[in-house]
Amino acid sequence: MVSSEINKKAVLVLEDGTLLTGVGFGATKKVSGEVVFNTGMVGYVETITDPSYHGQILMQTYPLIGNYGVCPDNFESDGPKIQGYVIHELCRNPSH
Repeated sequence: MVSSEINKKAVLVLEDGTLLTGVGFGATKKVSGEVVFNTGMVGYVETITDPSYHGQILMQTYPLIGNYGVCPDNFESDGPKIQGYVIHELCRNPSH
């Protein structure tokens, strides 16, 4: 579950029952999907909008996401294709 409120608890529940808790951001809703990861240090906008990630929950391994903002010119499609997004730290004040 993800939340639009800052400091709202979010939980990722894996098929084996493992619970991973964190802080939600974005839309508030329950989702399901295959958890996959991306190791890129840049290109988070491209991965979020990449049709090959359609319906998946994307986990970024690079620790800080959002530091250079979001530019629609970098979209790989007409909008986000992922079902969910798991990151370590969200940059609230991007600089591009």
